[in-house]
Amino acid sequence: MKGTPYFLPLSQAVDLTLKHTISCSTEIVDIDDAHQRILAEDLHSKVNDPPFDNSAMDGFAVRFEDTKTAPSTLDIIAISQAAAGDETLSIESGQAVRIMTGAPVPIGADAIIPIEACSIEGDKVTLQQPSKPHFIRKCGENITKNAVGLKKGTFLTPQSISMCATMGHATVPVVQKLRIGIISTGDELKPPGQTLSYGEIYESNSYGLAGLVKMLGHVPVRYEAVHDSMDALRDQFDIAASECDLFLTSGGVSMGEWDFVRRLMETEGDIVFWRVKIRPGSPPLFGHWKGTPMFGLPGNPVSSHVVFRMLVVPYLRGCIGSSYPVDQIVHARLQTNVRSTKDCLTLRRVTLKSTIDGFVANQPKHQGSGNIDSLSSADALTLLQPGQSGDAGELIEVLLL
Repeated sequence: MKGTPYFLPLSQAVDLTLKHTISCSTEIVDIDDAHQRILAEDLHSKVNDPPFDNSAMDGFAVRFEDTKTAPSTLDIIAISQAAAGDETLSIESGQAVRIMTGAPVPIGADAIIPIEACSIEGDKVTLQQPSKPHFIRKCGENITKNAVGLKKGTFLTPQSISMCATMGHATVPVVQKLRIGIISTGDELKPPGQTLSYGEIYESNSYGLAGLVKMLGHVPVRYEAVHDSMDALRDQFDIAASECDLFLTSGGVSMGEWDFVRRLMETEGDIVFWRVKIRPGSPPLFGHWKGTPMFGLPGNPVSSHVVFRMLVVPYLRGCIGSSYPVDQIVHARLQTNVRSTKDCLTLRRVTLKSTIDGFVANQPKHQGSGNIDSLSSADALTLLQPGQSGDAGELIEVLLL
């Protein structure tokens, strides 16, 4: 550990991880398979959208100058329908064209009168209200051909997938999913569903961490829990390093006699830093095992989740050049005292309630880092800066979960 940065502020720890990012490959996928993927490069539009001036509603296309006063009667000369428009269709003074939503606007028309404002008798239409030069969607008003519609690093939501299709893309370049190994450590851990002996507990961290990995659009590789043994841990590290782009451990990173992850990384691995100034979750380490990046997360379930959110998430954002997931930070007024620390960013679990004066935050459950219930029932984490009071009535920042 000689020369290894120790007990760092969170921002410095994140910066150090970003000096060791993973190179991510690109693959082309069908648009149907692109949901919840990360865009690998800027996506340009192949077309103008709309590709022509078209009507925003059913009604009549008219000349604004003919219809400044109401009522006014015009001759109906044609109908313009979506996908059946005539690009040579035009109108002159005193004429109108019946038009459907999405249909091309005739040459010479510069206003649309909605159908409910019209009276039709034979081939005549009487407009019951003055015309306004609106209800026309202009060619390229949404996006112009060759313009960037979605930027590299965009998380492809249903609405952005729709944008891909609008721009004419049947396939999309996306970041290849990373394989992220997850290793829990401890003699006391048993898989859920098995019978517990005295002193044993159900292993839960790997399931929560796997969910977080999936949330980020990557592939979790969840290994069986490893017993507290240097040899067993070494073997599992070798497997994870060979099969994964990155791996995470939970447990074994503190200062106890049985904290074998830290001991193994000290003696045989390459540690970049150890311990970060956050509560809960101060013991994490980051380094490499045989060239593969690894995060050593604390064993307490709340701490492992919090460290993933604060360290692993920004690291993965940096690796793939994405802003997803965006840290959603809002202000909330404390209704209960929240214990802060002098030298650490304090991340307590709170519930939020929206009021006319903004969010209010409560800490209804005890904050032990082994109490996963306090996290599963929370809405946010406090972002109490070192030395901040955390007193009831204080307006603070919180990170939405």
